[in-house]
Amino acid sequence: MIVVMAGLPGTGKSTLARALATRTGGAVIGKDEVRAALFAPEDLEYSTEQDDFCMDVMLEAAKYLLRKHPDRFVLIDGRTFSQRYQIERVLEFAAQMGQPWRILECVCSERTARARLESQVASGEHLAANRDFPLYARVKKRFEEVRFVKTVIDTDLPIEACIAQSMEALSK
Repeated sequence: MIVVMAGLPGTGKSTLARALATRTGGAVIGKDEVRAALFAPEDLEYSTEQDDFCMDVMLEAAKYLLRKHPDRFVLIDGRTFSQRYQIERVLEFAAQMGQPWRILECVCSERTARARLESQVASGEHLAANRDFPLYARVKKRFEEVRFVKTVIDTDLPIEACIAQSMEALSK
């Protein structure tokens, strides 16, 4: 199954994706890791063009994994999926692969997102150098509502509650 992790920066998509992968034996394919592996620091753009290119690479990796293990969960992470075409591309891929899909949209309070992002900036723990609260605000301003079937996960709740809600959505 293809699992799309949607939501604004700092809403806990990656944390939840990693927890779900551990719980299900699934694989997380993260845009920031793919970008870091493909491009030297001087070639990082954080542009839509580069994001789309990374997504194409991620889907090729998903295809490889799903051909070997068709029953595996593949979690697509690291992109906000803030534009309809971004989700449509993944759903088109899932249809071509004959794979079911789910969308988990992570949400949290703006205060929580700000705190998470500021903590990550201060510690340098995140791969994406452009990931900060001003990015959150810019993406939020242009975020198109996800109008596909989705499960909204409130990541202000404890991680175990988020995992339980996600696992229920994945089992349907």
